[in-house]
Amino acid sequence: MVKSLNYILILSVLISLIGCSQAVKKSEEPVKKDKVAADILGNPAYLAISYGGYRETTRDSVPTVNQIKDDLKILAAMNVKILRTYNVHLEEASNVLKAISELKKEDAAFEMYVMLGAWIDCKNAWTELEPDHNLESERNAVEIETAAALAKKYPDIVKIIAVGNEAMVRWAASYYVQPSVILKWVNHLQELKKKGELPSDLWITSSDDFASWGGGDPSYQTKDLEELIKAVDYVSMHTYPMHNTYYNPQFWEIPENEKELTDIEKVDAAMQRALEFAQKQYQDVSTYVKSIDSTKTIHIGESGWTTISDGHYGKESSRAADEYKAGTYYKLMREWTAKDKISLFYFEAFDEQWKDAANPVGSENHFGLINLKGQAKYAIWDLVDAGIFEELTRDGQQITKTYNGDKTALMKDVSAPPAVKAVKE
Repeated sequence: MVKSLNYILILSVLISLIGCSQAVKKSEEPVKKDKVAADILGNPAYLAISYGGYRETTRDSVPTVNQIKDDLKILAAMNVKILRTYNVHLEEASNVLKAISELKKEDAAFEMYVMLGAWIDCKNAWTELEPDHNLESERNAVEIETAAALAKKYPDIVKIIAVGNEAMVRWAASYYVQPSVILKWVNHLQELKKKGELPSDLWITSSDDFASWGGGDPSYQTKDLEELIKAVDYVSMHTYPMHNTYYNPQFWEIPENEKELTDIEKVDAAMQRALEFAQKQYQDVSTYVKSIDSTKTIHIGESGWTTISDGHYGKESSRAADEYKAGTYYKLMREWTAKDKISLFYFEAFDEQWKDAANPVGSENHFGLINLKGQAKYAIWDLVDAGIFEELTRDGQQITKTYNGDKTALMKDVSAPPAVKAVKE
C-alpha cells in the first residue's frame, strides 16, 4: 500500500513538472503582431513602391476598390509589401486602405502596409492667382486632419504619414512652401502621438527632393530645415538621375574615352553612372542630415525612370527614355538599396495617363513597371517568366510582356546617350 502511494505521488509530481514545462514553452513562443515602420523600412524583404491606380486621363475617374484589389494582388506577387500614396483629399487613398483591409480579411497571410501622403500647398496654388510661397493653403489643415483620421482608422495598415510631396523644393513653382510649414504639421502629428490620439509607433516624415533635405544648394540649409530633420522620424528623399540627363547631363553624356565602345556598352556605362549619381545624392543628404542628427535614417521616397518621351528625354534630346534603360536602372537601384538596407519607393507601379493628359507620349505618363494594357515592361519580364502573374489580371487583361518578350525588337528602340559636346575655342 505504501509503495502504491509513493508511485502515485511520484507520478503526480512528474505530471505537474511536464505541465509546467509545456506552459513555459508556450509562453516563450513569439506572439504574432503587426509590423511597425521600424520593422519594415530598410528591410529587403519588404519591397516598397509608389502607387496610383488611375486608369483614365483624369483623376475624376477614381479606381474602384475591386480594381485596386487586383492591383494589390499583382504587387503582392512581386513581393511588394509597402505602398506609397500621395494625397487624401481624393477617394483613391481611402479606397486603397479599404482594399488592403478586405484582402487581409479574405486571406490572413496577406500583408501590405502604407506610407500615407498628405498633400501640402502654398496659398493660391493651382489657381489663376500668383502663388504665395510664404503662406500656406487653408486646405492643408483638412488634408492633415484626414490623414490622421485614416491612420487612426487603419492602424494595422498605415505605418507612415508623409507631410507633403516635393513641397519644399523651389522648382515646384506652382505650390511649394517654406520648411516652416512642413515643420508645423510634422510637429502637430508628433504631438497627436504623444497625446495617444495616434499610434505611438506611427512614423512621421516629409518626402522631398534631395536638395530640400540639404543635399545640394546650401541655401536650403536653414534653421527651419534643421528643426525639421530633428522632428521627423526619418528622412524620405527623392533622387532622379533620369531628369538630370537633360537638366544636368555631365554624368550622362558619353565621354571621349568611351567613344569607341559599342552602343550597348555606352548605354550600360551610362546607366552605371546614373546609379552613381543617385548614390552621390543619397550620400550628400546623409552627410548633411547626420551632421544635424546622427541617429536619423534616410530612405528613398521616390526614384524612377520613364520609358517613353517625346520631349526632354526622347531621341531628339537626352535619349534617356526606353525600356532597356528603365529596366537596367530598376535592377541597379534595387540591388544597391537591398544591399545597403535602404527602402526604395520605386516610382511607380503602373502607368498613369492623367499626369500629361493632353500628350499621350509625355514622359510623366510612362514611369510604371506595368503599362495600361496590362503589359509588364522589360524591368520585370523575368517575373512574367517565373509565372507569378499567371492567375492575375488587371482590368480583365492577363499580365504579358511588352514587345511580346522580343528583346531584339526592344533594343531597336534604344539609343546611346549623346556624346560630350566639343568645347569651342
